[in-house]
Amino acid sequence: MADTAITTTATAQGLCDFVDASPSPFHVCATAATHLRDAGFTELHEAHAWPTEPGAHFVIRGGSLIAWDARDAGPAFRIIGGHTDSPNLRLKQHPELRSAGLRMVGLEPYGGAWLNSWLDRDLGLSGRVAIRRGSTIEQRLIRVDDPILRVPQLAIHLSEDRKGVTLDPQRHVNAVWGVDTGDSRTFLETVCARADVDAAEVLGWELMTHDLAPGAVVGADGDLISAPRLDNQGTCYAGLRALLDGATGAAHTRVLALFDHEEVGSASDRGAASDLLISTLERVVAGRGGDRSEFLRTMASSVCVSGDMAHATHPNYPDRHEPAHRIAVNGGPVLKVNQNLRYASDAGGEALFALACEQAGVPLQRYVHRADLPCGSTIGPITATRTGLSTVDVGAPQLAMHSARELMGAADITLYSAALQAFLSPV
Repeated sequence: MADTAITTTATAQGLCDFVDASPSPFHVCATAATHLRDAGFTELHEAHAWPTEPGAHFVIRGGSLIAWDARDAGPAFRIIGGHTDSPNLRLKQHPELRSAGLRMVGLEPYGGAWLNSWLDRDLGLSGRVAIRRGSTIEQRLIRVDDPILRVPQLAIHLSEDRKGVTLDPQRHVNAVWGVDTGDSRTFLETVCARADVDAAEVLGWELMTHDLAPGAVVGADGDLISAPRLDNQGTCYAGLRALLDGATGAAHTRVLALFDHEEVGSASDRGAASDLLISTLERVVAGRGGDRSEFLRTMASSVCVSGDMAHATHPNYPDRHEPAHRIAVNGGPVLKVNQNLRYASDAGGEALFALACEQAGVPLQRYVHRADLPCGSTIGPITATRTGLSTVDVGAPQLAMHSARELMGAADITLYSAALQAFLSPV
């Protein structure tokens, strides 16, 4: 593992532990909240009055979280942005199906899930349910780690050309959960029983599948990480460690902003296109006595790093990558640039992150997508548009993006977190 000029606690095993604890965006927030509380951060609630004295706080809205450390800090914000959601298969509202003597569950793909990667895996279920409590509603996290679901592949002998099948997201990704014996028990009742919830009291749910195989440090030399949801829990973990490892008394107020729903466009009450970040930052400024004018001045001098995972050059498909911009696993953080603004990086932002990598003592790689292939996007352009913040898009290199299980370098998570820490607390 490469040495850095920054002391960071981010490790490959730490990332695996974080991902294993966080099968849904709601669990990402719960996991991050545990680390934040242990470090002395206090949770605030949007409907309550906030303290006026500087401190270290966080707020959760559904599957999104904003944390900030304003202790002995300068007024401007240094922000790491990321997202908590990952492509997967999610439970439909009327999920009960029966076919060919089997009990089935209706699933709907979320985001750009690479559907073939979800076949023939032992799947659990996680998310949250809304429960009736008299005349009020209580929201509770659910996690079932038993192998209760499986989406079976079609046998090769039944494929027309024996080379593969084209998956119809309506018909071909429903999961088997048992043999149809005529039992009237529903799938939701089964899940609620395992989660110690009364199914009769459940009024709504956001439930999704997750691969039950834990994250692992792999490779003959232990130099790779195999895990689900690296996109983008790699950034959630690296950004959290960067926030917690950084010293107080920085020249800027350090912020970690993790948003749900990036994989489907961010247009929700808690996505990057919502008011969550901008309203939180305005309340932070107001809490220290600033008015609207001071808030606008503060935003004008603030900057944001939009962190999302980046494409490493695939060894089996090198032709799918821009020839002059090869990205190496364990080669360090990646600066992402797109002339059509699929990424928000401009010259000023590029320089800012390049300087952070220099101060952290880590190498920097620069990514450009092939011009003849459609380029993905991030929360970067949305954040820049919504807030007016100078924003730069970065990430850590990985393979198999949007697969049920992804691959990255073990050294890269440390290098990535060190660079983010240097950005938050520049020398």
